[in-house]
Amino acid sequence: MPQQRPAVIRLADTVAAELEKRILEGSLKPGNLLPSERALAIDLGVSRPSLREAIQKLVAKGLLSTRHGAGTQVTDRLEAHFADPWQDMVKGHPMLHRDLLEFRQMLESQAAQLAAERATDVDIQRLDAAHEKMEAAYRSENLAASIDADVAFHQAIAEAAHNVLIGHLSASLMRVIHGHVSNNLENLQTRPQRWEQLKTQHRAIWQAVRQGQAQQAADAARAHIEFVRASIDDLALQDERRTIALRRSS
Repeated sequence: MPQQRPAVIRLADTVAAELEKRILEGSLKPGNLLPSERALAIDLGVSRPSLREAIQKLVAKGLLSTRHGAGTQVTDRLEAHFADPWQDMVKGHPMLHRDLLEFRQMLESQAAQLAAERATDVDIQRLDAAHEKMEAAYRSENLAASIDADVAFHQAIAEAAHNVLIGHLSASLMRVIHGHVSNNLENLQTRPQRWEQLKTQHRAIWQAVRQGQAQQAADAARAHIEFVRASIDDLALQDERRTIALRRSS
């Protein structure tokens, strides 16, 4: 019986697998440009032809895109394919809002618990920086900066959980609920007591994660999303009352 020859693993396949791994783990994020061909070839210890072939494999998969003169960029395929249809569904079906927040509560409480258990020194440094940036954005009362910093803080926790699916699902979910985050922060900014509550909640999550207190981190994240849910419900009720009042006055 003839012996089967072992499959030949091409160098380009190995390089493609390494780049794909970096995209999955979040080392290379959507929108990031790859380093120059020369620098990346040195980093990976391969020839430039092998690197080019690997990049083309990932372009064919839709994970990278290349444009002449603009370099090679990481696409948002892993996140957009989940987020895009749900963004449209949420707009058309308000009943999904509560389900999204329920899912977010499960995801973020688990992420916070795992982050408290698994975060490395580098993760804690990133989380500290994200929290500091968020606090500064809140102090500046710049709504756009506050939204970006809020999302970045929660994503830093998700990535510190060291679970690839949690990291990418968190990023996708934030795309879906971006409008909720924006409306909620805009509403809370006008209510000083609730604005302070929001900052206190974020601080509690941050401290529990950095101190390795897994259950406290999960509980703090769960309480935070419950607060967000209540704030969104309150905002919807205010809008409904305003609409009724306007109809009565017309």
